[in-house]
Amino acid sequence: MAARDGEPSDRGSDRVLTIPNALSALRLAGVPVFLYLLLGPQADGWAIAILMFSGFTDWLDGKIARWLDQASRLGALLDPLADRLYTLATIVAFVLRDIVPWWVAAALIARDVVVAGCVALLRRRGFGPPEVTYIGKAATFNLMYAFPLLLLAEGTSTLAGVVRPVSYALAIWGGALFLWSGALYLVQTRAALRLKTGVA
Repeated sequence: MAARDGEPSDRGSDRVLTIPNALSALRLAGVPVFLYLLLGPQADGWAIAILMFSGFTDWLDGKIARWLDQASRLGALLDPLADRLYTLATIVAFVLRDIVPWWVAAALIARDVVVAGCVALLRRRGFGPPEVTYIGKAATFNLMYAFPLLLLAEGTSTLAGVVRPVSYALAIWGGALFLWSGALYLVQTRAALRLKTGVA
């Protein structure tokens, strides 16, 4: 459940200049480069490298935040923002390149729009954003592996044939978990608003 604004929270301190925040900022800076590589020269190899680097730094900044006790409120915002932007950039590029159908992209983007609406509604009622769920992290994990494999599967090599079923499986599981996590955000939002109004 979301915490009320002004109440103690375990999301971290107000620190800005931390190693995890620097890694998150680096990930964000890679988003436009990643999108250009996919849609401009279609340099899929370099795009995959950036996506893999993003996934590695996503894991690393969380580890460093715990090891060095550098968790921060800014980091709690930047980390999921970078995940969402990479996901959105990849979905848009994949639709434009006919790698995934438009209705899949529409469903995933609609989920993010709903979650953004929940966050805005909670903030207007005096709550912080909903807690990131394990389902949501698992969805991101699956999609971050599915995306580079879907690019590899576009080729005609033996490797492309091998990774194709794996990429489809990860994309299906990741997409399903992504939508499920969106439904959980709706449940969290409803529970928080009922608590606010005192409805049992």
